[in-house]
Amino acid sequence: MANTFKFGNGNWATKEDSVLAYNDENANFKPLPFDFTRASTATYVDSDGLIKIARNGEARIDYTDSTDGALLLEPSRSNFIPYSEDFNLVWVERSVTLTANSVISPDGTQNASTLTINNSTPYLGDINNIVTTGSTYTISCFVKKGTNRWVRLASYSSAISGAWFDLENGVVGTVNSTSASIEDFGNGWYKIKNTTIVSNGNNQAFIGLSDADGGTSSSQIGNTVYIYGAQIEQGSYATSYIPTSGSAVTRVQDICNNGANEQVINSTEGVLYAELSLLDNSLAYKGISISDGGSNSKRIAIGSTSTTNQLQAFIVDSTLQVNLLTTLSNIESLNKIAFKYKANDCALWVNGVEVETATSAIIPNGLDTLNLDEADGTSEFYGDVKDVRVYNTALTNAELEALTT
Repeated sequence: MANTFKFGNGNWATKEDSVLAYNDENANFKPLPFDFTRASTATYVDSDGLIKIARNGEARIDYTDSTDGALLLEPSRSNFIPYSEDFNLVWVERSVTLTANSVISPDGTQNASTLTINNSTPYLGDINNIVTTGSTYTISCFVKKGTNRWVRLASYSSAISGAWFDLENGVVGTVNSTSASIEDFGNGWYKIKNTTIVSNGNNQAFIGLSDADGGTSSSQIGNTVYIYGAQIEQGSYATSYIPTSGSAVTRVQDICNNGANEQVINSTEGVLYAELSLLDNSLAYKGISISDGGSNSKRIAIGSTSTTNQLQAFIVDSTLQVNLLTTLSNIESLNKIAFKYKANDCALWVNGVEVETATSAIIPNGLDTLNLDEADGTSEFYGDVKDVRVYNTALTNAELEALTT
């Protein structure tokens, strides 16, 4: 089987405004760069496990969920908290004592803070009027257990918008908001996230400590929690950390397209393979595609739909030729996906299993471009791209099973 296009899978090369893919058939290496743009800096987790900053136009290879790294692509987002690390400048201490720059943070420097309980209802809060009532926001913060197990995060009131997090076991407790999650960042640090519809004109935010799940009080005077990198962004899920130091900061979206060429894409038959995960399980269509490079009237694509955890693989040749749909257990996890295309013989494989087939299809000619979007400059893919390949032959079932297992 001829794998004529390779991208990722632990072999990453980036420079300003470009990410390298390649063709290494017959030991003859040929570079096939993607165009990459992002008109701002952005953070990512490097191979050493620490948060780093990528320059304008520099693609981010993120190692949060993979030792091989994955290309991180995100939409534009703003952090509305004016001082994301200097909690002493904008947050009010209520029954807690804040000690700044006392702990090593997830970026490897001593710029995290310590919260110490000094009375019965401990929280750090009262950041007012930075978001809009009635809109959906996600609050996130890096936290680490000192001696206190439970921490809560809310946009206004724990009873309305709060979520509790267990820092001993790394799990979410009671959730009184739209959704909440916790992500292990290593060395005892977790990124806790809480999504809610802001429902009060004060538009507050706070981080609270308590003795138990669902509680708002503490009898453990002197207990501690470490905090770093607070963020409030408009949207239904959290994105990478956006540092601020005096005002809101916007990270511009990542765009990666114009990869491959007609020499590595076969317009008669082939396989489009990807190992990837999406940022959210119910986004509108977000995917990757091969096309004729000029319009979206000729394309072969795989991606998500607006239905939770639904994967779509389709072919368009002026009109829709194939439309295969399947539901994944979790589209936010890394999944191995292969879409075989050939006249009247198409199949979708996911994680070692053939899930859908089509026996009637016209394959568009002139395919010469691979984009991490829907081929029309919209519907950009947002998530982690670990591995993308294009095969110029339609692989056998045994080969497709092995490829996606």
